Amino acid sequence: LVQQTERSLQLMTQRALEAENNVEKLKREMFLLQGELENFKVENENLRAGQTTDLGAMKQNIDIALQNLHRIVTGANWSIRQLVSGTELLHFVAELLKSTGKISEVEAEAE
Repeated sequence: LVQQTERSLQLMTQRALEAENNVEKLKREMFLLQGELENFKVENENLRAGQTTDLGAMKQNIDIALQNLHRIVTGANWSIRQLVSGTELLHFVAELLKSTGKISEVEAEAE
């Protein structure tokens, strides 16, 4: 039981690390998209100032940026759920290990 619990703990730790790596990757991607958003804001201000640009290309760029941002947010939410799930499982394993220790103590006292 202890070995199985240890294996489960290792797997959950691995999943938590993978989720953390995923979150970091998504943060970097979100940073890049924020830069793109700033560029779009500047372009928008230029349009308001009377400068001409290709509105079709701008709309397409905005649509792509919005799609990417939506994908990043969805991925970040998934990663966060994975981290929370992993944390809950780690708490469960810790409680299970505590219970196992208590059972061992009771058996030792009974002998």
